[in-house]
Amino acid sequence: MALHATLTNSSLFGRDIKVVWAGRAQHCTALQEGRMGMQSVALACGALALCLALTTATNPGFVVRMTQAGLDYAHQQGISILEKELAQLRLPDISGETRVLHVGKVRYEFSRLRLRDFHLPHSRITPVSNMGLQVSISNAFAELDGDWRVKFLFIRDHGSFNLKVENIYMKIVLRLGSDTTGKPTISTSDCSARISKVRVLFSGKLGWLYNLFHSVIESKLRKSLERKVCDNVAKSVHNELQSYIRTLPVTARIDDKIGIDYSLVAPPRATAQSLDADLKGEFYSLGHRSPVPFSPLPLAFPSDHERMVYFGASSYFFNTAGIAYHKAGALVFEITEAMIPKESGFSLDTSAFSAFIPQLEEMYPNMPMKFRLSTPTAPFLTIGPGGISFQPIVDAQAYAILPNSSLAPLFLLSLTGNVSAVINVRSSRIVGSLDVGRIRLSLKDSAVGHFQLRTMQSLMNILTSNALLPRLNARLDEGFPLPLLDRIQLSNILVRFHQNFLLLGADVRFQPRG
Repeated sequence: MALHATLTNSSLFGRDIKVVWAGRAQHCTALQEGRMGMQSVALACGALALCLALTTATNPGFVVRMTQAGLDYAHQQGISILEKELAQLRLPDISGETRVLHVGKVRYEFSRLRLRDFHLPHSRITPVSNMGLQVSISNAFAELDGDWRVKFLFIRDHGSFNLKVENIYMKIVLRLGSDTTGKPTISTSDCSARISKVRVLFSGKLGWLYNLFHSVIESKLRKSLERKVCDNVAKSVHNELQSYIRTLPVTARIDDKIGIDYSLVAPPRATAQSLDADLKGEFYSLGHRSPVPFSPLPLAFPSDHERMVYFGASSYFFNTAGIAYHKAGALVFEITEAMIPKESGFSLDTSAFSAFIPQLEEMYPNMPMKFRLSTPTAPFLTIGPGGISFQPIVDAQAYAILPNSSLAPLFLLSLTGNVSAVINVRSSRIVGSLDVGRIRLSLKDSAVGHFQLRTMQSLMNILTSNALLPRLNARLDEGFPLPLLDRIQLSNILVRFHQNFLLLGADVRFQPRG
């Protein structure tokens, strides 16, 4: 029994709730002029919660859109494969009997029906809203050979024949969906084939006899071919196309700690001009996956059609990366003397820092130092027309390295600053780099007494720009994989920023095996 809920006009405590059960409606008002008791209010609140749960849609964190240009390219690849498949059609033997004027009853048999070629010169693909994709084929033609046998009275004979089929029209409707794992599915929901012209040429001594009842033979051959064409289309969609689209990755492993969930949150959606796939688009920890404390915002996807395919990566997508890496303990970095470029003229030791903290030289004279950087909270970025920006908070714990290699905590700084990102696509991966503006310091804790932070500003800028930033950018340069089907290569990349999401456009090229 189906339960449907909708919200209607506002009342004192919210909105009225209309519940439709098995096609019959009962209209319940959450509160009528304040006369309902607490029990009724509780029931109304419970019904409201149920309505909200039923009507809340899952926004995607990542969207893939294939434009008409992309569909046309995919269609070209598919038609060439379908031609080869149809050219291998094997028609069943045909036998029967008929009466021929002045001859009588004639028994016939057609066998070893072999298609020589099958051509689909004119076809197009169109997305159909609430349905999927429709492929229309016109003016197709084919040619096949076979053997014939005939018997009438006491006469038997056999020979060969040639069949030319012209003006073949086909309509194929493909239904798109998703399975329980979030992988896409595709099936043939409708297929029709119509052949308007068939010509049979017989050879052999009694070939003239077949020409007397060729209309009967042509009709049977036409019906057999129309049926087998659609059977073969359905088989090709199930065996070839279905297998191929399932190469779209549901998950992508980034490293030994983090993965990306690219599963479909809804079946692919066809519109008048494109095909959209809504993906979860969420980074997660491989060790322990936990719910994200916020939801993706709706994406106002633009109607661009300059490229074959577009990818919409939301701020949710990137922010779940920060959460996943933070929870996995991957946002902890150490800065040591070995990481400081020699040309900087700076040594990471207590002697260098004693210029800012005089008491340091007395407590830990001429000892090497190191910093351990970590994020107290996951970084949170924003995306707007101007690009990507965020203001991460980083704790920088300074240590003196004692002669026995143990660590003596010195002071704990809090670093903040404006960070911007440059994004691109390389080898089907999202790559990027960060640029850090002026860093602001605050002292959170100190084991060496109070000291002035202002004089340490330039020193911390050197440490972050020469030691931390190169490590982060090296990781970002490795990139994160885009959700792509097998053997798809991207070119002519376009990068644009919109409110709450990054738009990547590209043309595609299919790389055949071998």
